Amino acid sequence: MPDETASPRQVNVVVQEVATAELRDVVVLPGSVDAWLSVDLAAETAGRVEKVSVREGEHVQAGQVIAQIDVTALDAGVARARAAFQLYDEQVRRRERLFSEQIISEEELDQIRTEKVQAREALRQAEIEYNRGLVRAPGPGRVNDVLIEVGEFVDRGQVVIELVNIDKVKVQVQVPEMDVRFLEIGQPVQVKVDAFQGQQFSGFIDFIAYRGDPATKTFRTQVVLENPEGRIRPGMIARVAFLRRIIPDAVAIPLSAMIDRGGERLIYVEEDGVARVRQVEIGVIERDRIQITSGLRPGDRLIVAGHREVEEGTAVVVR
Repeated sequence: MPDETASPRQVNVVVQEVATAELRDVVVLPGSVDAWLSVDLAAETAGRVEKVSVREGEHVQAGQVIAQIDVTALDAGVARARAAFQLYDEQVRRRERLFSEQIISEEELDQIRTEKVQAREALRQAEIEYNRGLVRAPGPGRVNDVLIEVGEFVDRGQVVIELVNIDKVKVQVQVPEMDVRFLEIGQPVQVKVDAFQGQQFSGFIDFIAYRGDPATKTFRTQVVLENPEGRIRPGMIARVAFLRRIIPDAVAIPLSAMIDRGGERLIYVEEDGVARVRQVEIGVIERDRIQITSGLRPGDRLIVAGHREVEEGTAVVVR
Protein backbone atom coordinates (compact mmCIF):
# COMPACT_ATOMS: atom_id res chain seq x y z
CA MET A 1 0.00 0.00 0.00
CA PRO A 2 1.24 3.53 -0.78
CA ASP A 3 2.53 5.56 2.09
CA GLU A 4 -0.20 8.17 2.62
CA THR A 5 2.06 10.06 5.02
CA ALA A 6 4.76 10.67 2.35
CA SER A 7 5.50 14.35 1.66
CA PRO A 8 4.46 15.74 -1.75
CA ARG A 9 7.22 16.00 -4.36
CA GLN A 10 9.30 19.13 -4.04
CA VAL A 11 11.61 20.54 -6.69
CA ASN A 12 14.70 22.56 -5.97
CA VAL A 13 14.68 25.79 -7.95
CA VAL A 14 16.58 29.04 -8.28
CA VAL A 15 14.57 32.24 -8.45
CA GLN A 16 15.38 35.76 -9.60
CA GLU A 17 13.37 38.84 -8.74
CA VAL A 18 12.11 40.47 -11.93
CA ALA A 19 13.39 44.01 -12.51
CA THR A 20 13.42 46.52 -15.33
CA ALA A 21 16.52 47.16 -17.42
CA GLU A 22 17.59 49.04 -20.53
CA LEU A 23 17.32 46.97 -23.69
CA ARG A 24 18.69 47.88 -27.10
CA ASP A 25 16.52 46.91 -30.04
CA VAL A 26 19.13 45.85 -32.60
CA VAL A 27 18.64 44.25 -35.99
CA VAL A 28 21.60 42.50 -37.63
CA LEU A 29 21.54 42.30 -41.43
CA PRO A 30 24.04 40.88 -43.94
CA GLY A 31 25.79 43.08 -46.46
CA SER A 32 28.57 43.04 -49.03
CA VAL A 33 31.72 45.16 -48.98
CA ASP A 34 32.49 47.50 -51.90
CA ALA A 35 35.56 49.65 -52.53
CA TRP A 36 35.22 53.34 -51.80
CA LEU A 37 36.51 53.99 -55.33
CA SER A 38 36.59 51.45 -58.14
CA VAL A 39 37.52 52.78 -61.57
CA ASP A 40 38.29 51.07 -64.86
CA LEU A 41 40.65 53.50 -66.58
CA ALA A 42 40.28 53.44 -70.36
CA ALA A 43 42.58 54.66 -73.11
CA GLU A 44 41.47 58.04 -74.45
CA THR A 45 43.46 57.59 -77.62
CA ALA A 46 44.38 54.66 -79.86
CA GLY A 47 48.04 53.78 -80.22
CA ARG A 48 50.99 51.78 -78.95
CA VAL A 49 51.62 51.44 -75.22
CA GLU A 50 54.98 53.09 -74.64
CA LYS A 51 55.23 52.89 -70.86
CA VAL A 52 53.43 51.40 -67.85
CA SER A 53 54.63 53.14 -64.68
CA VAL A 54 52.88 51.03 -62.01
CA ARG A 55 52.57 47.44 -60.86
CA GLU A 56 49.62 45.61 -59.34
CA GLY A 57 49.19 46.49 -55.67
CA GLU A 58 51.09 49.77 -55.96
CA HIS A 59 49.64 52.90 -54.33
CA VAL A 60 49.07 55.90 -56.60
CA GLN A 61 48.15 59.54 -56.01
CA ALA A 62 45.56 61.71 -57.75
CA GLY A 63 46.86 62.94 -61.12
CA GLN A 64 49.80 60.53 -61.22
CA VAL A 65 50.68 59.31 -64.73
CA ILE A 66 50.41 55.53 -64.68
CA ALA A 67 50.69 54.72 -68.41
CA GLN A 68 51.66 56.39 -71.67
CA ILE A 69 50.06 55.60 -75.03
CA ASP A 70 51.61 56.84 -78.29
CA VAL A 71 52.97 59.96 -76.56
CA THR A 72 56.08 60.15 -78.78
CA ALA A 73 54.00 60.84 -81.88
CA LEU A 74 51.64 63.08 -79.93
CA ASP A 75 54.56 65.02 -78.47
CA ALA A 76 55.89 65.56 -81.98
CA GLY A 77 52.48 66.94 -82.97
CA VAL A 78 52.62 69.38 -80.05
CA ALA A 79 56.12 70.51 -81.08
CA ARG A 80 55.00 71.17 -84.66
CA ALA A 81 51.92 73.08 -83.52
CA ARG A 82 53.98 75.13 -81.06
CA ALA A 83 56.52 76.00 -83.74
CA ALA A 84 53.74 77.06 -86.11
CA PHE A 85 52.16 79.23 -83.44
CA GLN A 86 55.49 80.89 -82.59
CA LEU A 87 56.04 81.59 -86.30
CA TYR A 88 52.65 83.28 -86.66
CA ASP A 89 53.27 85.18 -83.42
CA GLU A 90 56.48 86.61 -84.85
CA GLN A 91 54.77 87.43 -88.14
CA VAL A 92 52.03 89.33 -86.33
CA ARG A 93 54.60 91.48 -84.50
CA ARG A 94 56.45 92.13 -87.77
CA ARG A 95 53.32 93.11 -89.67
CA GLU A 96 52.13 95.32 -86.85
CA ARG A 97 55.35 97.32 -87.30
CA LEU A 98 54.80 97.44 -91.07
CA PHE A 99 51.21 98.55 -90.55
CA SER A 100 52.31 101.30 -88.16
CA GLU A 101 54.68 102.50 -90.91
CA GLN A 102 51.74 102.31 -93.37
CA ILE A 103 53.57 99.78 -95.53
CA ILE A 104 50.79 97.12 -95.43
CA SER A 105 47.01 97.43 -95.25
CA GLU A 106 44.81 96.72 -92.27
CA GLU A 107 43.31 93.73 -94.15
CA GLU A 108 46.76 92.09 -94.37
CA LEU A 109 47.30 92.61 -90.64
CA ASP A 110 43.88 91.13 -89.80
CA GLN A 111 44.60 88.10 -91.97
CA ILE A 112 47.83 87.21 -90.12
CA ARG A 113 46.13 87.80 -86.78
CA THR A 114 43.39 85.35 -87.81
CA GLU A 115 46.01 82.79 -88.81
CA LYS A 116 47.69 83.23 -85.40
CA VAL A 117 44.40 82.52 -83.65
CA GLN A 118 43.99 79.37 -85.74
CA ALA A 119 47.54 78.31 -84.89
CA ARG A 120 46.83 78.86 -81.20
CA GLU A 121 43.75 76.60 -81.42
CA ALA A 122 45.77 73.97 -83.29
CA LEU A 123 48.38 74.04 -80.50
CA ARG A 124 45.68 73.73 -77.83
CA GLN A 125 44.15 70.75 -79.65
CA ALA A 126 47.57 69.09 -80.01
CA GLU A 127 48.17 69.53 -76.26
CA ILE A 128 44.74 67.99 -75.53
CA GLU A 129 45.57 65.00 -77.72
CA TYR A 130 48.95 64.65 -76.01
CA ASN A 131 47.33 64.61 -72.56
CA ARG A 132 44.91 61.96 -73.77
CA GLY A 133 47.91 59.71 -74.26
CA LEU A 134 48.77 60.05 -70.55
CA VAL A 135 46.64 57.75 -68.39
CA ARG A 136 46.31 59.48 -65.01
CA ALA A 137 44.86 58.31 -61.71
CA PRO A 138 41.63 60.22 -60.97
CA GLY A 139 42.19 59.87 -57.24
CA PRO A 140 44.35 58.09 -54.68
CA GLY A 141 44.13 54.32 -54.61
CA ARG A 142 45.80 51.04 -55.40
CA VAL A 143 46.32 49.32 -58.72
CA ASN A 144 44.18 46.19 -58.69
CA ASP A 145 44.88 45.01 -62.23
CA VAL A 146 47.12 46.02 -65.16
CA LEU A 147 45.50 44.91 -68.41
CA ILE A 148 48.13 46.11 -70.91
CA GLU A 149 51.79 45.55 -71.73
CA VAL A 150 54.43 47.78 -73.27
CA GLY A 151 54.37 47.50 -77.04
CA GLU A 152 50.74 46.46 -77.21
CA PHE A 153 48.37 48.39 -79.46
CA VAL A 154 45.20 49.61 -77.73
CA ASP A 155 42.01 51.13 -79.05
CA ARG A 156 40.30 54.24 -77.78
CA GLY A 157 37.98 53.23 -74.92
CA GLN A 158 39.84 50.01 -74.09
CA VAL A 159 40.22 49.41 -70.33
CA VAL A 160 43.91 49.46 -69.42
CA ILE A 161 44.11 49.78 -65.61
CA GLU A 162 41.74 48.85 -62.77
CA LEU A 163 42.13 51.17 -59.79
CA VAL A 164 40.56 50.78 -56.34
CA ASN A 165 40.61 52.83 -53.15
CA ILE A 166 39.95 50.85 -49.97
CA ASP A 167 41.21 53.39 -47.43
CA LYS A 168 37.49 53.50 -46.75
CA VAL A 169 34.98 50.84 -47.76
CA LYS A 170 31.23 50.82 -48.33
CA VAL A 171 28.94 48.08 -47.04
CA GLN A 172 25.72 47.71 -49.03
CA VAL A 173 22.79 46.38 -46.97
CA GLN A 174 19.19 45.74 -47.98
CA VAL A 175 17.05 46.96 -45.05
CA PRO A 176 13.40 45.78 -44.76
CA GLU A 177 10.76 48.50 -44.99
CA MET A 178 9.65 47.90 -41.36
CA ASP A 179 13.17 48.67 -40.11
CA VAL A 180 14.25 51.51 -42.39
CA ARG A 181 12.05 53.99 -40.50
CA PHE A 182 14.38 53.68 -37.50
CA LEU A 183 17.50 54.67 -39.46
CA GLU A 184 18.97 58.05 -40.36
CA ILE A 185 22.03 59.45 -42.14
CA GLY A 186 25.08 59.68 -39.87
CA GLN A 187 23.79 57.08 -37.42
CA PRO A 188 26.68 55.01 -35.98
CA VAL A 189 26.61 51.24 -36.51
CA GLN A 190 28.69 48.24 -35.54
CA VAL A 191 29.94 45.87 -38.22
CA LYS A 192 31.37 42.36 -38.09
CA VAL A 193 33.14 40.87 -41.10
CA ASP A 194 32.98 37.11 -41.56
CA ALA A 195 36.68 36.99 -42.47
CA PHE A 196 37.66 38.50 -39.07
CA GLN A 197 35.89 36.40 -36.46
CA GLY A 198 35.58 38.05 -33.06
CA GLN A 199 36.41 41.55 -34.32
CA GLN A 200 34.03 44.49 -34.54
CA PHE A 201 34.35 47.63 -36.65
CA SER A 202 32.66 51.00 -36.21
CA GLY A 203 30.97 52.77 -39.10
CA PHE A 204 28.11 55.11 -39.92
CA ILE A 205 25.15 55.25 -42.27
CA ASP A 206 26.10 57.26 -45.35
CA PHE A 207 23.02 56.78 -47.55
CA ILE A 208 19.49 55.37 -47.41
CA ALA A 209 17.68 54.79 -50.69
CA TYR A 210 14.62 56.95 -51.21
CA ARG A 211 12.97 54.26 -53.27
CA GLY A 212 12.65 50.63 -52.19
CA ASP A 213 13.01 47.50 -54.28
CA PRO A 214 9.43 46.65 -55.32
CA ALA A 215 10.22 42.92 -55.41
CA THR A 216 11.87 42.55 -51.98
CA LYS A 217 10.39 45.58 -50.18
CA THR A 218 13.86 46.55 -48.99
CA PHE A 219 15.85 49.78 -49.15
CA ARG A 220 19.53 49.88 -50.06
CA THR A 221 21.46 51.36 -47.17
CA GLN A 222 25.14 52.24 -47.44
CA VAL A 223 27.46 52.05 -44.42
CA VAL A 224 30.97 53.56 -44.50
CA LEU A 225 33.92 52.08 -42.60
CA GLU A 226 37.42 53.51 -42.22
CA ASN A 227 39.91 50.95 -43.50
CA PRO A 228 43.37 52.58 -43.35
CA GLU A 229 45.25 49.27 -43.25
CA GLY A 230 43.27 47.84 -46.16
CA ARG A 231 42.34 44.68 -44.24
CA ILE A 232 38.67 44.73 -45.24
CA ARG A 233 38.46 43.96 -48.94
CA PRO A 234 35.73 44.36 -51.53
CA GLY A 235 33.63 41.25 -51.89
CA MET A 236 33.78 40.24 -48.22
CA ILE A 237 30.57 39.46 -46.32
CA ALA A 238 29.68 41.77 -43.42
CA ARG A 239 27.04 41.74 -40.69
CA VAL A 240 25.76 45.20 -39.77
CA ALA A 241 24.06 45.85 -36.43
CA PHE A 242 21.54 48.69 -36.73
CA LEU A 243 20.17 50.17 -33.48
CA ARG A 244 16.46 50.69 -34.02
CA ARG A 245 15.60 52.04 -30.57
CA ILE A 246 16.46 51.94 -26.86
CA ILE A 247 13.85 50.73 -24.34
CA PRO A 248 14.89 52.26 -21.01
CA ASP A 249 12.54 50.37 -18.61
CA ALA A 250 11.95 46.99 -20.18
CA VAL A 251 10.82 44.01 -18.10
CA ALA A 252 13.73 41.77 -19.06
CA ILE A 253 14.41 38.15 -18.15
CA PRO A 254 17.02 35.56 -19.17
CA LEU A 255 16.07 34.01 -22.49
CA SER A 256 16.71 30.56 -20.99
CA ALA A 257 13.97 31.09 -18.39
CA MET A 258 11.23 30.99 -21.04
CA ILE A 259 9.71 27.73 -22.30
CA ASP A 260 8.09 27.36 -25.71
CA ARG A 261 5.43 24.68 -25.39
CA GLY A 262 3.17 24.04 -28.35
CA GLY A 263 3.53 27.60 -29.58
CA GLU A 264 2.80 29.07 -26.14
CA ARG A 265 5.53 31.04 -24.41
CA LEU A 266 5.56 30.13 -20.73
CA ILE A 267 7.48 31.11 -17.61
CA TYR A 268 7.16 29.94 -14.01
CA VAL A 269 7.16 32.12 -10.91
CA GLU A 270 7.40 31.11 -7.29
CA GLU A 271 4.50 32.14 -5.05
CA ASP A 272 4.40 30.97 -1.40
CA GLY A 273 6.50 27.90 -2.09
CA VAL A 274 4.51 26.85 -5.16
CA ALA A 275 5.30 27.14 -8.87
CA ARG A 276 2.79 29.15 -10.90
CA VAL A 277 2.74 29.16 -14.68
CA ARG A 278 2.36 32.38 -16.67
CA GLN A 279 1.74 32.79 -20.38
CA VAL A 280 3.71 35.78 -21.63
CA GLU A 281 4.16 37.94 -24.70
CA ILE A 282 7.61 38.96 -25.79
CA GLY A 283 9.25 42.01 -27.35
CA VAL A 284 12.90 42.79 -28.00
CA ILE A 285 15.64 40.17 -27.72
CA GLU A 286 19.16 41.39 -26.86
CA ARG A 287 21.78 38.68 -26.71
CA ASP A 288 20.66 36.39 -23.81
CA ARG A 289 17.89 38.66 -22.50
CA ILE A 290 14.32 39.05 -23.70
CA GLN A 291 11.69 41.69 -23.05
CA ILE A 292 8.37 40.53 -21.58
CA THR A 293 5.57 42.85 -22.64
CA SER A 294 2.70 41.01 -20.93
CA GLY A 295 2.30 38.39 -18.19
CA LEU A 296 5.09 39.42 -15.83
CA ARG A 297 5.68 42.37 -13.52
CA PRO A 298 8.68 43.81 -11.70
CA GLY A 299 9.02 42.16 -8.29
CA ASP A 300 7.74 38.75 -9.42
CA ARG A 301 9.96 35.83 -8.36
CA LEU A 302 10.94 34.22 -11.64
CA ILE A 303 12.17 30.62 -11.58
CA VAL A 304 15.36 30.62 -13.67
CA ALA A 305 16.68 27.13 -12.82
CA GLY A 306 14.58 24.02 -12.30
CA HIS A 307 11.69 25.53 -14.26
CA ARG A 308 11.65 22.67 -16.73
CA GLU A 309 10.98 20.19 -13.91
CA VAL A 310 7.87 21.87 -12.48
CA GLU A 311 4.24 22.21 -13.42
CA GLU A 312 1.43 24.45 -12.19
CA GLY A 313 1.11 23.94 -8.41
CA THR A 314 4.37 22.00 -7.94
CA ALA A 315 5.90 22.59 -4.51
CA VAL A 316 9.32 24.16 -4.81
CA VAL A 317 12.27 24.76 -2.54
CA VAL A 318 14.24 27.90 -3.31
CA ARG A 319 17.96 27.33 -3.21
